[in-house]
Amino acid sequence: MQRTSLVVVTNRLPFDETVPVEGAYDWQRSAGVLIEPRHAALQGAPVTWVGWTGRTGPAPSLPPTDGVRALPVPLTDEDFRNHYEGFANATLWPLYHDAVEQPAHHRRWWDAYQRVNRRFAEITAEAAGPGAMVWVQDYHLQLVPAMLRELRPDLVIGFFLHVPFPPPELFMRLPRRAEVLRGILGADLVGFQRERSAHNFTQAVGEALNLPSSGDGATASVDVGGRRVRTGVFPVSIDVTAIEALADSPAVAARATQVRRDLGDPRTVLLSVDRMDYTKGIEHRLKAFRELVADGAVKPAETVFVQVTVPSRERVEHYDILRERVEREVGRINGDHGRVGSAAIHYLSRPLERVELAALYRAADVMLVTPLRDGMNLVAKEFVAARGDGGGALVLSEFAGAAAELRDAWQVNPHDIDGLKDTLIRAIDAPESEARRRMSALRAQVRAHDVRSWADNYLSSLLLP
Repeated sequence: MQRTSLVVVTNRLPFDETVPVEGAYDWQRSAGVLIEPRHAALQGAPVTWVGWTGRTGPAPSLPPTDGVRALPVPLTDEDFRNHYEGFANATLWPLYHDAVEQPAHHRRWWDAYQRVNRRFAEITAEAAGPGAMVWVQDYHLQLVPAMLRELRPDLVIGFFLHVPFPPPELFMRLPRRAEVLRGILGADLVGFQRERSAHNFTQAVGEALNLPSSGDGATASVDVGGRRVRTGVFPVSIDVTAIEALADSPAVAARATQVRRDLGDPRTVLLSVDRMDYTKGIEHRLKAFRELVADGAVKPAETVFVQVTVPSRERVEHYDILRERVEREVGRINGDHGRVGSAAIHYLSRPLERVELAALYRAADVMLVTPLRDGMNLVAKEFVAARGDGGGALVLSEFAGAAAELRDAWQVNPHDIDGLKDTLIRAIDAPESEARRRMSALRAQVRAHDVRSWADNYLSSLLLP
């Protein structure tokens, strides 16, 4: 069936605000974001994207970008504090990441979460054409599917969760667990990154709502008052073509050479790129590196570690504390093992331009992606896509969603410091033939499953009867 339109609903719009020119703000497509429909049933259909601009206050009027109509959702300062920083990121985020930090619960946060989800649902209901497909995304908007179904029962509604869905014994701690599950079950198809999350979801639905389900994992369905809600597994990916083109450009190649020169032309460059988040395993990784240097297994004169940590949710207390601990550990390692003019760890705490990031990917010998828990982790895939030269090694946490696909990485349990140290040394010392064989397999996997195939696979499943 040819659908009249597609509406994508996310917490943030896929557009970046540029520097004001003569008092007017300009908005451009965010790098690496797929904003055009790929499925045959949607060719030529108008696309609308509903989301927040990142600024509180009245919603601006945005012009179409790349043929996509943008509908901003207004958020007040109170909405931002209680919905985004509160329920979404201080209650749901830690709970969904195995309670690495203790989730907090405040009733005003839940009130704001409902209010903001209702606002998103109402704007979406007004924007969607008759019988449109609507694709709601992630943990910030879990109530939207049910609210939208109530407002517009003619719509085909999909929901995709980018973060892990926790085991039932963790999820059942959530005071509003039933309401959240009913919100998600307003969708026709609920998508997850890994089969384990889909399985956890159907188990939680059975325990919290006593709703029957059939099948399991990727093929399960839940009976909601005679309406069938299906689950599916759709690992998200990246724009491989764009990253390859950038990484293979002369500017990036020249910058990668300069990066290694600036680092003192070491034998080995280690690299990590993370948001400042307690789920990313940054402290575990730094501890492993410190012990390797102290033991003499890694010599700072030969091996340099570049840790890029992008500030995140700086108004949330957990993140301020984490940043202080990370910076203290970096200072300790450099104080104990660095030399004048040569640091053991080069620590960058800021976002990087795309050319600079691609150059770091190209300059690195070993990429460490070792989160304690992660829905997918696209940095791992970006590194692989950037290595058109066939070089580089990927050390990857088995608790990242990407581990299910990137099986030829050196996989590791980041909680096991000794295991992390051993795996890192194996990756550093691997014969070139083995390293290239692994990277070739990783690149084949990433190229065959890019962001376009992810979107097409999801939309194809959503259209199934």
